[in-house]
Amino acid sequence: MDRKEKIVEILQEKGEATVKELANIFNVSEMTIYRDIKELEKEGYIKRKHGSVLLKTEEDEEKTKDKTCPVCEKVITRAHPYKISLENKTIEACCEHCGMILHKQYEDKDVFAITYDFITENPITAFNAYYVVGSSAKPCCSPSVIPFSDKEMAEKFVKGFGGKVMSFLEVYDEINKTMNLNIKSCCQQTETINISKIKKEAK
Repeated sequence: MDRKEKIVEILQEKGEATVKELANIFNVSEMTIYRDIKELEKEGYIKRKHGSVLLKTEEDEEKTKDKTCPVCEKVITRAHPYKISLENKTIEACCEHCGMILHKQYEDKDVFAITYDFITENPITAFNAYYVVGSSAKPCCSPSVIPFSDKEMAEKFVKGFGGKVMSFLEVYDEINKTMNLNIKSCCQQTETINISKIKKEAK
């Protein structure tokens, strides 16, 4: 029985477990367990909730049924997908990679976006997150874009899985190769972010 199968068996017995608990059980690093978890999550066996790992239920399956990404048309299986809100509506993308492409479609709009920390699954304002781009971990679309609320954790992840730590604007530019996005963040109230303006000021 491999480690992933054993993780599922443990969750069947215990109901839920934290990454730290699983790392201790298998005597491996937490990053190794995170890799297993992402694979199991992608395969539809488990979900994450408030730092713990649980098996998916039939109710969870119903919630994600026929819910597809507007960019790549994959079925959205994540419990907390990337979300863009504007004009009293919320649009969800399967991952941060597709989220950046989705932003391009609303470049002339003031938008708010939420992503979720890869480690804790806690929500983060997407514009304030740190992203690891192009790592060997590919939870969804490629190149993978993995969000962190803490820069140190992002850098630690890079040491284990490669990639590069980037800001939101850097990731957007990397994915879309453009400089024309207006974004409104909850932390900035009515102020918008303009990529073209920021890059001119940085020269």
